[in-house]
Amino acid sequence: MTVELRVAEGWLTVCELSELTPGRGVAVLLPDGGQAAVFIDRSGRTYAIDNRDPFTGAAVLSRGLVGCAQGRPFVASPLLKQRFDLLSGRCLDDEGAAVRTYPVRTAVPSAAVA
Repeated sequence: MTVELRVAEGWLTVCELSELTPGRGVAVLLPDGGQAAVFIDRSGRTYAIDNRDPFTGAAVLSRGLVGCAQGRPFVASPLLKQRFDLLSGRCLDDEGAAVRTYPVRTAVPSAAVA
């Protein structure tokens, strides 16, 4: 199984599902030169958000701490600790800030289907 993100060019394969560890993120380089942070939770659901912390400009959200607040999964920036909702990208600590989210799916590689 592979993890794919929806980008302007279509679905982009970013890694094997087995390469993700619950509670930890991975950074992914995107075709436009940007970065996404990809996460998997303990139930196997995958999430992807922009890797750039809007408060510092550093590409570090993939190294943040994953948690849950009021039933919503979030990642806390490793720098200033602001929490970003993994579903909406909204900052839980500052209503004026948010990060982009990416549609994400798991898929069977096309070579394995044949």
